[in-house]
Amino acid sequence: MSDSDLRIAPGVAVTPERAGWRNLWFERVRVGAGGSELGDPRREEAVVILEGGLSVDIDGRTVELPGRHSVWDGLPWALYLPAGSRVEATPIGETALVAVAASLITGRGGAAAQPVVIGPEDVRVEIRGAGNATRQVNHIITPDFPADRLEVVEIYTPSGNWSSWPPHKHDTDDMPNEAVLEEVYFYAFRRPEAWGIQRLYRADGSRDLLWAVRDGETVMVTDGYHPFVATHGDDAYYLNALAGDVRTMACSFDPALDHVRDAWASMDPDPRVPLVR
Repeated sequence: MSDSDLRIAPGVAVTPERAGWRNLWFERVRVGAGGSELGDPRREEAVVILEGGLSVDIDGRTVELPGRHSVWDGLPWALYLPAGSRVEATPIGETALVAVAASLITGRGGAAAQPVVIGPEDVRVEIRGAGNATRQVNHIITPDFPADRLEVVEIYTPSGNWSSWPPHKHDTDDMPNEAVLEEVYFYAFRRPEAWGIQRLYRADGSRDLLWAVRDGETVMVTDGYHPFVATHGDDAYYLNALAGDVRTMACSFDPALDHVRDAWASMDPDPRVPLVR
C-alpha cells in the first residue's frame, strides 16, 4: 500500500485488506426509507448517528435513537452491537447518516451480550488541552465500556486550534505506556467547503505526510504520530474509531513536543469550547 492510499475519499469503506491491518472496518452509511440491516456474526459494531435519527428493531421491540440534525447540533446517539447481533434500522424521517465501525472479536469474553443504546447522557465530555490546543472530546465507547476491541470518540476543534496535540502514536506494544491500536480519522466541518491539515509522520523520517483533509474523508492511521489543525475561520470535527488487543487508549507523545503539556497548567482553555453541548 502506498502512502497516498492512507487517505480515503468520501463514501469509500475502510477494510483490513485496504489498510493492511487485522481488525478494524469503518464506513459512512446513508440509511434510506428501505432501511438497513446492521450487525455481523463475526464482528462487533458501533453505530454513531451523524445526521438524523434511527428506529431500530431489537429482539422484537422498537427502540428509537432520536439522533441530531448534524454533528454540530448535539451530543451523539450511538448503538453498540455485539458479534452475532442483527438488527433492522430505519430512519426517523427521510434518511439518516451513520458512521459504522467494526472489529473482529477476540473471544475472550467481557463484552456485552446484547445491543447497548448510548444516549447523550451516557457520553462523557472532556475539555482537553489549553490555549490554541483546546478541543472537545466526546467519549462514546471508552476502555471501560463492555466492548471487545472497539473504542470510539468524537473530537471538536475550534477554528485555528491544534488537536491530537502534542503529537502522539500508538504503534508499539509497551504497556502500560503504549498499546498497538488501529485507528481511523473521519472528518466533517461546520462549513462543508472547509478543510483542515492532517500530518502523519514517523520519528525516523521514513514517512512524513501532510494532507488538506476535507468533509467526508477518512485517514487510516496505521502507525506514527498524527496531529491535526483546524484552519482559521472553520471549526472541525473528526470521529476516531480504534481497535486493539488491549482495552486502553495508552499512547506515547513526540518527545520533542511533549513539554507543552506542562505549560497547560498555567494557561486558560479556549472559551469557545465546548463547541457542542
